[in-house]
Amino acid sequence: MTQPQEGAAEVPVEPVKPPEAAGARHSGKFEAGPKLKRTRVSGTWIAVIVALIVLVFLLVFILQNQDTATVHFLGMSGSMPLAVAMLFSVIAGGALVALVGGARILQLRKQAKKSRHQLR
Repeated sequence: MTQPQEGAAEVPVEPVKPPEAAGARHSGKFEAGPKLKRTRVSGTWIAVIVALIVLVFLLVFILQNQDTATVHFLGMSGSMPLAVAMLFSVIAGGALVALVGGARILQLRKQAKKSRHQLR
């Protein structure tokens, strides 16, 4: 500690109070800078990463289920690995859902277009 110099005026120094002591409340949350805006590209990257993870699980499933299964469909029959047969059934189911969903989307677009023309 240093001694004040002779002839120097003493300036009173008040201690700085933290915001909590001054009556302000702290939320406890970290306040970051400006929030980053999500873009289509970032959404695409997330979708690609998720798709790659699903693909890895699918490949592991196929490699672990190599037992041969006999498949009968519309009078035809054949044998193939069980996982491949299941994969074909999932693809067929997805295609069926996509067809029905696409038809519904077209129906809603047509209805929305008709509604817009009636409002004019």
